Amino acid sequence: TQSTWGFIKMEKVFALGIEGSANKIGVGIVDSKGNILANPRKTYITPPGTGFLPRETAEHHRKEVLGLVKLALEQAKLTLNDITLFCYTKGPGMGGPLSVGALVVRTLSLLYKKPIVGVNHCIAHIEMGRLVTHAENPAILYVSGGNTQVIAYSEKKYRIFGETIDIAVGNCLDRFARVLKISNDPSPGYNIEQMAKKERTVKKYIELPYIVKGMDVSFSGILSYISDLYAGKLAAVSYTHLRAHETLRYLVCRLLLEKKKQQT
Repeated sequence: TQSTWGFIKMEKVFALGIEGSANKIGVGIVDSKGNILANPRKTYITPPGTGFLPRETAEHHRKEVLGLVKLALEQAKLTLNDITLFCYTKGPGMGGPLSVGALVVRTLSLLYKKPIVGVNHCIAHIEMGRLVTHAENPAILYVSGGNTQVIAYSEKKYRIFGETIDIAVGNCLDRFARVLKISNDPSPGYNIEQMAKKERTVKKYIELPYIVKGMDVSFSGILSYISDLYAGKLAAVSYTHLRAHETLRYLVCRLLLEKKKQQT
């Protein structure tokens, strides 16, 4: 509230936020008009065929976070005294990595006597999209490594109208990338997309299971089938790795677009 924070009537508000819910740690600084003044980040990269574990990811974040805070302030041409409030990702996410941002922000808040705002990771994604697009009341298809949801704002809350019933689409793509030992640098999903682009001329896709239940979707069956196909557990099908990449990318995108159209 205004009486507690005392900065509501300030001409300029500068917020410094730390996001570290998964394998990326980032520090952002924005002003009250939504201008992004700084956004440096570092990603914990693991060897091909492997994922990232909470303990090792948290250790990576601890090593990088203070340097990123310093870099963000330099890019924004500000000091910590100029910051009006500190923000951190409260969840959802991996507990160990999340605790790094929370600890740093709480320490800065005590040292500089500034308020803290805990941010819901999912809502932050939506609000950033609204800020950039100037959308007033959008229907949202929210997809990431750990989330796949169809969301809309209703009765003063963001409400979920459809979601995955097993794994997220990002997790599906990442796990298939591990099966094929695709590089995690900069991310498995990005590398699948780049490889799939080389096969855009494909005329016939590999037949894969396509599961929808009302407004909900499922990706585990798709992943299991194409992984077994690669491992040779199913009847031989003429395909290349590139064709498999493009089939998987095309199918999950089409499935998600179908759910988005149902909502609108």
